[in-house]
Amino acid sequence: MEGFDELWQGGPRFRQGGFRVSTDSVLLAAFARGVRGENIIDLGCGAGVLTVLLSAARPAARICGVELQKESAALCRENMEENGYDSGGILCADLRAHRELFTAGSFDLVISNPPYFSGNSGLTAPDAGRAAARDERFCTLEDLCTAAKYLCRWGGSFALVHRPERLSEIFCTMTRCGLEPKRLRLVQHRAGAAPNLALIEGRRGGKPSLTVEPPLILTDGEGNDSPEVREIYHRS
Repeated sequence: MEGFDELWQGGPRFRQGGFRVSTDSVLLAAFARGVRGENIIDLGCGAGVLTVLLSAARPAARICGVELQKESAALCRENMEENGYDSGGILCADLRAHRELFTAGSFDLVISNPPYFSGNSGLTAPDAGRAAARDERFCTLEDLCTAAKYLCRWGGSFALVHRPERLSEIFCTMTRCGLEPKRLRLVQHRAGAAPNLALIEGRRGGKPSLTVEPPLILTDGEGNDSPEVREIYHRS
């Protein structure tokens, strides 16, 4: 049976189950470090990389997760337990049924690494499980933001990682759902390159005012991990 791999020496351990540990989730966990709140839910938690990292960063927090795919939800529970965290808050359920699952305003922080591609983009995968994680066949951006609005308390935060080319749609959808975009950080492979990821924080009931942070650069001029990436992965 496939064993557990450490994300860094002495750090969280994961059984990947055919899915590689997502750098996107690691960067989102780092982006959310300064967001206040001890009641947190990970929407579309997958194998639990983000869920475990949030649990490690906030040992006293109540961490929940919702995952539609049965195998991924089971893997998330397994990874939570391997790292010594309670897996009782991990539900195999459809986030579109959020009103049946949770009380409105139950969470200080709603967080997600959602599918990046719209259902008609053609950018999908042949495997059904991977396709569900990659495109919006089971969860659109509208579905995600609607659930986040319901679950997030007034003044609470919604954080996600997504693709820069969909920023206009993301901002419009968040604002329409009452989740005002408040913080944006773009991710670049190297200085001078076009961004390939966007880290976004919105606030339930927030006033219009967006802070654009300096970009997160992943590699230096020689292709090595940047100092910030080494710090995020505890390699410095």
